[in-house]
Amino acid sequence: MKVAIFGKNFNQGFKKSIIEFFKIIRQYNCEIMIFEPYYNFIKDFTSFDPKPKDVFNSSLKIEDNIDIFFSIGGDGTFLESVSFVKELEIPIVGINSGRLGFLANISQDDISNALKLIYEKKFKIEERTLLEISSKNNVFSNFNYALNEITVQKRDSGSMITIKVFLNDEFLNTYWADGIILSTPTGSTAYSLSLGGPIVVPGSQNFILTPIAPHNLTVRPIVVPDNKEIKIEVTGRTENYLLSADYKSEIVEKSTVITIKAAKFKVKTIRIDNYTFFDNIREKLLWGLDKRN
Repeated sequence: MKVAIFGKNFNQGFKKSIIEFFKIIRQYNCEIMIFEPYYNFIKDFTSFDPKPKDVFNSSLKIEDNIDIFFSIGGDGTFLESVSFVKELEIPIVGINSGRLGFLANISQDDISNALKLIYEKKFKIEERTLLEISSKNNVFSNFNYALNEITVQKRDSGSMITIKVFLNDEFLNTYWADGIILSTPTGSTAYSLSLGGPIVVPGSQNFILTPIAPHNLTVRPIVVPDNKEIKIEVTGRTENYLLSADYKSEIVEKSTVITIKAAKFKVKTIRIDNYTFFDNIREKLLWGLDKRN
């Protein structure tokens, strides 16, 4: 089995787990390819050499013959992993080196068992929808996609911005707010959820539009079909606004009109057998821990 590994710096509490991870995959005779900055950090921080066959620094070196792409970190690391895999359809599995993770949902305590099940192919592949963003200036030139959400937001603490939203060129609403989030079902448990948006099960073929601090309290999040093309126009007193796609952000002129739709390809993720999305949200959101239940 050929694996690629991407990760970010971690603290002392994860040192033992990362060494265990590499020892196990070497026992399974995996051919290892590691993100070079991560490889150098591991050697310096742990005095342990994973001895990869190769290293990579960009998506250009990721080949479609890789069986699994490991993301080691948090959900932010997982989102960045997507920019390496792109449309190659390599399944991504997330190992959590921190505290909370919906995408990086394999905990430190589960590493050994999870790797065994993956090696034995006791897992399911789930496909996740991506958002594709386009604009006249091609804001995110290298990778115009987002797995969680795309956010339009004012840059300062001053006045609100005015956001016009169209679905397939049909006018939906004008939002007077600090911003708006367009989320996938995958991202429904992220920024959108903290603003009162609904949890949407992956595969539901929907997007969620969630306003950020709207002036009109009757303006609520709305779920729309993901076969719609969403166009967003921004006006207001400021000359620019902040446009974010997952972990990437750019300042754009307010005259910039952005169009968002479902990408033609999807991200493949790995779900270990007998561990479902509902298990995940019960665990991460602490459902059922109320002493009255």
